[in-house]
Amino acid sequence: MTGGGLLVAGTTSDAGKSVVTAGICRWLVRQGVKVAPFKAQNMSLNSFVTREGAEIGRAQAMQAQACRVEPTALMNPVLLKPGGEQSSQVVLLGKPVGELSARGYHGGRQQQLLGTVLECLAELRGTYDAVICEGAGSPAEINLRRTDIVNMGIARNAGLPVLVVGDIDRGGVFASFFGTVALLSRQDQELIAGFLVNKFRGDVSLLEPGLDMLHDLTGRRTYGVLPFRHGLGIDEEDGLRISLRGAVRESEVSSPVGEDVLRVAVCAVPLMSNFTDVDALAAEPGVVVRFVDRPEELADADLVVVPGTRGTVRALEWLRERGLARALVRRAAEGRPILGICGGFQLLGEHIEDDVESRSGQVEGLGVLPVRVRFAREKTLTRPVGEALGEPVEGYEIHHGVAEVTGGEPFLDGCRVGRTWGTHWHGSLESDGFRRAFLREVAAAAGRRFVPAPDTSFAALREEQLDRLGDLIEQHADTDALWRLIESGAPQGLPFIPPGAPA
Repeated sequence: MTGGGLLVAGTTSDAGKSVVTAGICRWLVRQGVKVAPFKAQNMSLNSFVTREGAEIGRAQAMQAQACRVEPTALMNPVLLKPGGEQSSQVVLLGKPVGELSARGYHGGRQQQLLGTVLECLAELRGTYDAVICEGAGSPAEINLRRTDIVNMGIARNAGLPVLVVGDIDRGGVFASFFGTVALLSRQDQELIAGFLVNKFRGDVSLLEPGLDMLHDLTGRRTYGVLPFRHGLGIDEEDGLRISLRGAVRESEVSSPVGEDVLRVAVCAVPLMSNFTDVDALAAEPGVVVRFVDRPEELADADLVVVPGTRGTVRALEWLRERGLARALVRRAAEGRPILGICGGFQLLGEHIEDDVESRSGQVEGLGVLPVRVRFAREKTLTRPVGEALGEPVEGYEIHHGVAEVTGGEPFLDGCRVGRTWGTHWHGSLESDGFRRAFLREVAAAAGRRFVPAPDTSFAALREEQLDRLGDLIEQHADTDALWRLIESGAPQGLPFIPPGAPA
């Protein structure tokens, strides 16, 4: 028997598809429904490693947590990792299979993956009571419809009802809803069940006349109006731009336990990946995290983090162009704390041999850590467990660079020299005891009277956030009608809205 399903689409990118999907998943699992998330194709530099060693988007990993299930490659069969404006690494079923230009991908390769995507979805629907799918961008991207495998392409092939989410905080939501439907073919429109308004501020009664008119115009109902809430974003997908909208970073700032705050500066390197690593720092009361791109912004930082990047050599050039490289080398010589993670760890080393990612050959690193890096064609995808600073640590690794550590003190898989630490491990700071021990060392080195809170649990904060998303759906959406959609599909006899898709 095939489980029920729903595709959550959006009028635009960042309309709230990821959070609505996670919220529906958490609401369903609290009702005793066995549910899984699914996104056929994801473009993101924020990724995660599953227990079987597959790389998927972090948003799908968080949605799996909302479902209280272990994430797998089935939940995000195609992941695109941008390497610039024109090309991306294609990760299929958790493993990289090559680099493709946007033209090459949309010119034929994408459509070839449709069979794989449908097989993954069918396997999930055969295992779970319901699968909540997330679209990408807008389903009305008429230039891409022919090769679409993530919006109406997957909905048509799998017979999924579609719920369109619109961000009313941006304005123009009624036109966006109407225009989205009116630019779809008759067959696609038959699956557009209705709408969900996201990020509404104010009195809902003032909105209701517009919703009635939208129903009259389209024959489709609105399934809920979700109020604007601070800090409800899950792990960001878009690593090509800096965003501080993660829930932890937008939560109310708690007073520090000690007398001082701790200031953390994160270098906003190009193609920054897994910048969600610093969410765990910002979860600590009294820790102030900001992204920086100028050397003077490092001056008052107690800790500088050089994060992961999809382009280590490019990031190194960017640091040198900006004067940040000199500032980091000077900071290390002065014994002021620096943490390099993944690509940030690699560029702090002595030299890099890269014939894979940038194809730049031998490149001199910053020389702060006794590390030599050689890029391998095979990508390391693991979930390591270890100990550091007397505390247990878990993390995950996603990198082509192989580091040869020739000195310093051991630190996870990397090393430390003085007050500079380097590791390939993403997610290590989510281990509460290790994070507190690390911050105590940073505070001591910085001369700050900062004391980590003894009871901050990052895992509990994430669970609390997911429950808030579930509450939002339960309290502000018509859940009975949503369940009917998931179980029975789109209503019959939905009207066609002209002009429809262009020929």
